[in-house]
Amino acid sequence: MLASIITLLALVTTAISILLEARQGTALDLSEVYMRNITYGGSGCPQGSVGQFLSDDRDTFTLIFDSFQAQTGPGTTPDESRRYCQINLDLNYPQGFQYSVFQTTFRGYTYLDPAVTARESALYYFSGPNQQQVTTSTTFHGPVNENYVINSAVAFTSLVWSPCGAHWPLNLGTQVTLTSTNSSQSGLMTDDTIDGSIKYITGIQWQRC
Repeated sequence: MLASIITLLALVTTAISILLEARQGTALDLSEVYMRNITYGGSGCPQGSVGQFLSDDRDTFTLIFDSFQAQTGPGTTPDESRRYCQINLDLNYPQGFQYSVFQTTFRGYTYLDPAVTARESALYYFSGPNQQQVTTSTTFHGPVNENYVINSAVAFTSLVWSPCGAHWPLNLGTQVTLTSTNSSQSGLMTDDTIDGSIKYITGIQWQRC
């Protein structure tokens, strides 16, 4: 009986060791995940106005906008009520893995009179033949006067994964739009008063192909 128990324990220990080795062998090597290149353009992101960094655990990347400001009201022009930025992110990562965007955290400052509404959105898709898209967004209704931090999650069934067996950059289209039902009232979306920037903090998740 004792011999049988010892044999069983040995088998269990061996099985656990094999599982641990397998997991370690399939773990994502964080040193291989880094931003190769970023290009951007649009009314909300003149050259030199966008910064980016990856978190240490490679679970988020942050885009920092220094000139992303939209406004409406007396003394403004119609085109000032909409600002956009098209961004191309070339993320390096190991073969055999893929990633998807599952959440965006919008951070900035907004002032809206009662008749003004603001919408901030981020559209994600990978370059290549199959350009499935996913959008995260948040909407504000005046009156509002505050710094904001808003999380917008992607539904599990809507996740878009980077392709396996090919390396395609991630495209991100960001947009801020203000609308008003009263031309005498004003609205503004701009850098927050904490660190002077609009931020998009994008949550990404990884899986094996």
